[in-house]
Amino acid sequence: MSEPCSPDAVLDHLRPGTHLIMPLANGEPTALIDAIEDAARAGDPRIDDLEIHQMHALHERGYLAGEFGDRLRYVSYFLSPVSRPHFERGTIDLVPCHFSDVFSIMRSRIVDPLVVAAASPPDRHGYFSLGVSADYTASFLGRARWFLEVTEAMPRTFGRNQVHISQIEGWCRSDRPLVEIPPRQPTEIDHTIAGHVAERIANGSTIQTGIGAIPNAIMAALSDHRDLGIHTELFSDGAVELMQTGVVNGIAKRFNRTKAVATFALGTDALHEFLHENTAVELFPVRYVNNVATIGREPNFVSINATLSVDFLGQCASETIDGRYISSSGGQGDFARGAMASDGGQGFIVLPSQTSSGRSRIVARLAPGEAVTTMKNTVDKVVTEYGVAELRGRTISERTRALIAVAHPDHRDELSATARQMGYL
Repeated sequence: MSEPCSPDAVLDHLRPGTHLIMPLANGEPTALIDAIEDAARAGDPRIDDLEIHQMHALHERGYLAGEFGDRLRYVSYFLSPVSRPHFERGTIDLVPCHFSDVFSIMRSRIVDPLVVAAASPPDRHGYFSLGVSADYTASFLGRARWFLEVTEAMPRTFGRNQVHISQIEGWCRSDRPLVEIPPRQPTEIDHTIAGHVAERIANGSTIQTGIGAIPNAIMAALSDHRDLGIHTELFSDGAVELMQTGVVNGIAKRFNRTKAVATFALGTDALHEFLHENTAVELFPVRYVNNVATIGREPNFVSINATLSVDFLGQCASETIDGRYISSSGGQGDFARGAMASDGGQGFIVLPSQTSSGRSRIVARLAPGEAVTTMKNTVDKVVTEYGVAELRGRTISERTRALIAVAHPDHRDELSATARQMGYL
């Protein structure tokens, strides 16, 4: 179909039992989903036993609240602030998984897939770009039916996220803007943690980091480094200045040399503008970007991820609070294991030493119901504002001492006493 159609044309490509696949975050085609929800409310018989599969929703939807029952259900692979309350109410479900495995898991459980995705306008060769996304959806090219929603706000990006007009069932236009995610401003504690990490990163390293206050502080702390590379699941505003100043140029990378590689982007409109037609950034499917073997073959790979609590064994609980799910595993385990396999690689787990209410984040045991995101055998370095605990290859007693040393001073005596009771000291 060479000409655009109306959003409700997507309904002609639905049949009972269709499974819809949507990119995460700004890859969601809002006009297409509006049309599907409107049809569901109108009792359209084509909306029957449909299931939507997505990571990290940005938009409130009726199906998230269970409005349509089994006629239109939602399955999440990573909870967002939008979808989290609906999971707690039981109106959506969650698939625990590594980000690198999402495509293979979706493909194994999905019947009659239809990919619905936002895209940039087609170029003169007839190619659409998935813009801020490649994630799991790009791997469905040639393996599923496709319907696209074009918006002028979507940057044209490069990599393995191009869709030719001959590969799609249809496409429509919309004028919706992309959702902006402003960067969180780092605190003094965040900057202190960032300093501990930055001083251990050598020039020429390849970096993976996420979004948030501490990652932003770490990127700022790397401004005096040279010849860094980026290979990360999430490309955010923190990388832009480092690329613009030449700190990140990728010349020391062994693979995808001179290119910053990611699987999706999320941030401000300034980030979107930076990405538009920027050939220095390439987006690839997550099963390549987050593949442990891909990461491990890059020397001096540095993985930086945040967690919520760490126990004496080094187990990191990054997706639950008091046993309540707030997100999921994402790519933390992928990159922690990949950095472990890299020659000269380092894996940093970062967190403030205590919560805003004064509770220690270094604990003797994880609370009942906490999900372990990075396992004890994989964790490398744990960083708080009080320093770096080196855990890789250490005994349990050595780990315990190192973690207590980076705990908040107010909690060290109690942690030491508990460790002695446990026989760890």
